Amino acid sequence: MSPVIDVHTHCLTEAWFELLQKHGGPRYTVKAVTGGLRAIHLDGAPFMTPVPPMFDYDLRLQTMDEHGVDIGVVSLTCPNCFWGGPEVSLAAARIMNDDMTAARTAHPDRLRWFASVPWQYPELALPELERAVKAGASGVMVLANIGGQPLTDPAFAPVWAAIDAKALPVLVHPTAPPGVGDMDMQRFQLTASLGFTFDTSLAIARMIYDGFFDRYTKLRIIAAHGGGALPYLISRMDQCYDNIPACREKLSVRPSEVVPRIFADAVVFAPEVLDLCLKVFGADNVMYGSDYPHTIGDLPGCLARVNALPGVARDTVRGQTAQRVFGF
Repeated sequence: MSPVIDVHTHCLTEAWFELLQKHGGPRYTVKAVTGGLRAIHLDGAPFMTPVPPMFDYDLRLQTMDEHGVDIGVVSLTCPNCFWGGPEVSLAAARIMNDDMTAARTAHPDRLRWFASVPWQYPELALPELERAVKAGASGVMVLANIGGQPLTDPAFAPVWAAIDAKALPVLVHPTAPPGVGDMDMQRFQLTASLGFTFDTSLAIARMIYDGFFDRYTKLRIIAAHGGGALPYLISRMDQCYDNIPACREKLSVRPSEVVPRIFADAVVFAPEVLDLCLKVFGADNVMYGSDYPHTIGDLPGCLARVNALPGVARDTVRGQTAQRVFGF
């Protein structure tokens, strides 16, 4: 069988976490949640829970060995470096990029990484992108909204153009969607179960309708968590395109015709959901991911569901597509 490449797995450093706690307020706070762990909150709603394995590469490699994962493409999770002023945001990005560079240097056969850059400050993001790529970054990680702004905002166009020129893979990963406080998502920690998939779905749907994939033809977008709800909703997007003129302002084909240009990971939690993801995106456009070590991440379960696929689909999702997309 093909090697197993995990394209959706996260790491942190204490320096990054301390910087967030010092400079993230008043919107970002760290407080205890039910169960005893501490979670990062946005506007009072918990959305990301740092856990010890995020800070431990030795444990990560041990876990990869136990479950047969050959390569992990690590990334910073939300809220990434999209908080604080210019100096703080750049410092947060550099801390993580330097840490992942060191991890890859120490374990060159096992680890790769997505760069983080302060998108909200393009004049800082562009040189940090250059620095990270020279240091060995395999792609770029971006959240599905940047401080509440959509990824299609014209302010981010210079960053997208630079990424496109380098033909880099981009992991679009959710964060707390705008309005979590107004939607009462602190109850039941609804950001994890619903908010994240909503955030990804909205971001990718905007890209499709906005003609993003006609403007940027070299980069490769990877929509996290199986593409959010898009496999379930893409036919509805087509129906809207056919019947609502506003949906056709910037798009000349039905949304479903754009989907083959988008990749997704296999971070879904039931075989029938994975089947739908493959049916919509195509087996050649889906890559194994685990969301390790998040509290709801499932490294062995996600891999077991991939391994249960028919032979050709199994091997493409396990690692062949990632080898092609990342050039490993």
